Amino acid sequence: MDKSLLEILACPSCKGNLDYDSPQQELICLNCMLAYPIRDDIPIMLIEKARKVDTDAKL
Repeated sequence: MDKSLLEILACPSCKGNLDYDSPQQELICLNCMLAYPIRDDIPIMLIEKARKVDTDAKL
């Protein structure tokens, strides 16, 4: 994930910052506890495509 792209992307739900999870290829919003998938190096920033993050999971 390009660092400059990560700096300008925001969670579509709360407009908060996103963390990059390289092994899972996801962008994670810790405010909403949503993970947005990255497919073919393209972030899928649709709320309906996000998955809920397990609150017990280690990020």
